[in-house]
Amino acid sequence: MELKWLLYVTLLALGMFAVQAHDMDDDNDGDDIVDIEDDLDDGIEEVEESKPETSTPPPTPKVTYRPPVPTGEVYFAESFDKGTLDGWILSRAKKDDTDDEIAKYDGKWEVQDMKDTKLPGDKGLVLVTRAKHHAISSKLSKPFVFDTKPLIIQYEVNFQNGIECGGAYVKLLSKTPELNLDQFHDKTPYTIMFGPDKCGEDYKLHFIFRHKNPKTGKYEEKHAKRPDADLKTYFTDKKTHLYTLVLNPDNSFEILVDQNVVNSGNLLNDMSPPVNPPREIEDPNDQKPEDWDERPKIPDPDAVKPDDWDEDAPAKIADENAVKPEGWLDDEPEYVADPDAEKPEDWDEDMDGEWEAPQIANPKCETAPGCGTWQRPMIDNPNYKGKWKPPMIDNVNYQGIWKPRKIPNPDFFEDLEPFKMTPFSAVGLELWSMTSDIFFDNFIICTERAVADDWASDGWGLKKAADGAAEPGVVGQMMAAAEERPWLWVVYILTVALPVFLVVLFCCSGKKQPSAAEYKKTDAPQPDVVDEDKEEERDKGDKEEEDEEETNEEKLGSDADIGSASQEEEEDEDEDRKPASEEEETVNRSPRNRKPRKD
Repeated sequence: MELKWLLYVTLLALGMFAVQAHDMDDDNDGDDIVDIEDDLDDGIEEVEESKPETSTPPPTPKVTYRPPVPTGEVYFAESFDKGTLDGWILSRAKKDDTDDEIAKYDGKWEVQDMKDTKLPGDKGLVLVTRAKHHAISSKLSKPFVFDTKPLIIQYEVNFQNGIECGGAYVKLLSKTPELNLDQFHDKTPYTIMFGPDKCGEDYKLHFIFRHKNPKTGKYEEKHAKRPDADLKTYFTDKKTHLYTLVLNPDNSFEILVDQNVVNSGNLLNDMSPPVNPPREIEDPNDQKPEDWDERPKIPDPDAVKPDDWDEDAPAKIADENAVKPEGWLDDEPEYVADPDAEKPEDWDEDMDGEWEAPQIANPKCETAPGCGTWQRPMIDNPNYKGKWKPPMIDNVNYQGIWKPRKIPNPDFFEDLEPFKMTPFSAVGLELWSMTSDIFFDNFIICTERAVADDWASDGWGLKKAADGAAEPGVVGQMMAAAEERPWLWVVYILTVALPVFLVVLFCCSGKKQPSAAEYKKTDAPQPDVVDEDKEEERDKGDKEEEDEEETNEEKLGSDADIGSASQEEEEDEDEDRKPASEEEETVNRSPRNRKPRKD
């Protein structure tokens, strides 16, 4: 019984939720307009006033946007909310080894509001054009030197039109005497490259740093391992995402997207190729000895071919039990000359040779089992063994796979502090993209995590809050999903109909049957059961009659004892004179309350 009611309550709750969802969606569509009359009471007014909060699409948050302000020391901070490119330098360089038509960095950059922005006044840097080289850069307030403080770089990206093939990564340009931002190009030395990149179905989040070999002075790119997280959503959902790189003096690093760690590691252990080369390398001048035996198994030299081994036996033999099918046309060829073919008019027998009609399948063979000379089919030869080979045994002279000997690596070095990279003095974007309108915003370079978090809260956090307020709720998402997949309406309807059906089934399935314990316990045949309501009415009537008789007796008083006695005798006589059928009827009507008859 408890299980039944538990199931009923659960299904009823689901049904009420689905009904509420449907009603809220109807309200969101604006089909129902509620008018509030002035004379409605306070309770109804409160209900009606609360409806727009849930039944109408949430309006754009009324937020007075304020540009984020750094809460601590920063090396670079840019929100673009001034609406200009002041402080930024467009490159006029050309790419090397590229056709002049596409070598120029002539892609356009503009400061614009983001498409469908929920925060008026919040501007960003937009890569406007597609299929062009873009390069733009800006100086830091002071060069960043890697010493005892972490490096934190953070910025926002929104692929407003999605992304086909292109990147949105940033470069931290190394501090060198030759650095000229006016000529910023792909070969300009950088210290770190960080950010998203995508082409085809390859979704990347780069972290690359250029490490200087202390022995040769040459730089080599070191790539962080690929993150295990699925990055596809960040490129396809057309939302603003926050990219953060944290480098610590202990060589550890973290890569975060939307303040969630998607990759982490150590510069000494999780970069490819490794920062430090191996201590030993294989000797390039070492050669394998001529008598070196690398064979783990060899043919058994003592094995002898059995005398009955027939190497000449064929693998297939003719089936001697086969019988030519009846109706086989031995004298008919499989192919005949096409009787309808005609020699082309321009056929030159001197040049083309004698003309012959093309061959077609013999029409007489279509109804026959076959045509031409019949041959027995070939079957596997049970006596076939093939060429005999001695069995393989372990080679007692096996020496293993030969490898060159190890020698000390002449180029070995050990850099235990790769964090101490080349200082950088500018930040730049050098990109090629097949998609336009890539939105960048809120760059910051600092050393304190709290400063970066505050900057993110005042910028990206505000965007996220505004976007979340404008998104449809669960009900709206359900309705939107049903529009794309109409079969979901069946699920919704069943969710409502099933609880209603169960309510009807449990509450209206039949009348309650009286318990057997209500019958008089006797061996006699049980009387027919009458309706419980009628029994209660009759019992109530009998009780009222008894109460009336007792009241009349009290009024007569003690001085009327004789009259009262005679009255009781008359009542007893009347009861004795009641027909037997009436007594039986009374018994049938009140089987529980009837008092036993006095004989």
